[in-house]
Amino acid sequence: MGSTADKVAGKSNEIAGKVRQGVGDAVDNKEMEAKGEVQEAKGKAQQAKGEAKDAVKNVVDKA
Repeated sequence: MGSTADKVAGKSNEIAGKVRQGVGDAVDNKEMEAKGEVQEAKGKAQQAKGEAKDAVKNVVDKA
């Protein structure tokens, strides 16, 4: 997966995780809230992976 795809997928997972947490909180479903937190964290990690790929590419391009 390319850096842009990682960032897009990451943002999507982050948003979906936040929504899942909100729904879990609204219906008092702690399991859903927890899964939302995990999904949000996964999204943030995917975004960081995309940013790291960009940074490596920039260094290689400058070499």
